[in-house]
Amino acid sequence: MYTNREVAAVRSTDSVLATNKVIRNTYMLLSMTLLFSALTAGISMVFNLPHPGMILTLVGYFGLLFLTTKFRNSGLGVVFVFALTGFMGLTLGPIISAYMSLPNGGQLVMTALGGTGVIFIGLSAYALTTRKDFSFMAGFLMSGILVAFLAGIGAAIFNIPALALGVSAMFVLLMSALILFETSNIIHGGETNYVMATVSLYVAIYNLFLSLLHLLGAFSGDD
Repeated sequence: MYTNREVAAVRSTDSVLATNKVIRNTYMLLSMTLLFSALTAGISMVFNLPHPGMILTLVGYFGLLFLTTKFRNSGLGVVFVFALTGFMGLTLGPIISAYMSLPNGGQLVMTALGGTGVIFIGLSAYALTTRKDFSFMAGFLMSGILVAFLAGIGAAIFNIPALALGVSAMFVLLMSALILFETSNIIHGGETNYVMATVSLYVAIYNLFLSLLHLLGAFSGDD
């Protein structure tokens, strides 16, 4: 017979192993999807594909996100993750091409890419090493992302540069918070599905990169 303390120790060990497995699988899948997204963005740039537009982008994103969520517990979930990130890479290619056409476009893109990497690695390492619980940010993130998303649509429709700039600044803060929240969520067992964890972190990285690129372009006077 096991004592209560021994049972608790076994359960704690199992929980740690399960968490480590989710973290390992999440970062492995995230790395592959980022590379695949970069590949599709590169293809889009090489063939000079036009941007699909806001409506098609939103339909494609939410449609593939729905399918990924629906099949998250099966092998199809991984397939739809690659479909989603590949599609987002295609939408990213024309945007990068537009910035690359600027006099200092290459520097802007590389700075935004480097900044995204530093922020992601720094915040992920902080959450993993400190193991702080950031679940309290759930409500803030939900409402903040919704407000920023609607404001971004408004800025695009009514062509308000100042609002668009403010939305980009908001997204830098919100996506940084999302990285902390999602990493903490994995550590503390709130997220046990590595497919959904990958999608959340990918979306954070994608929007963080675009927002930094927009801000850098604006402050350099070329946006």
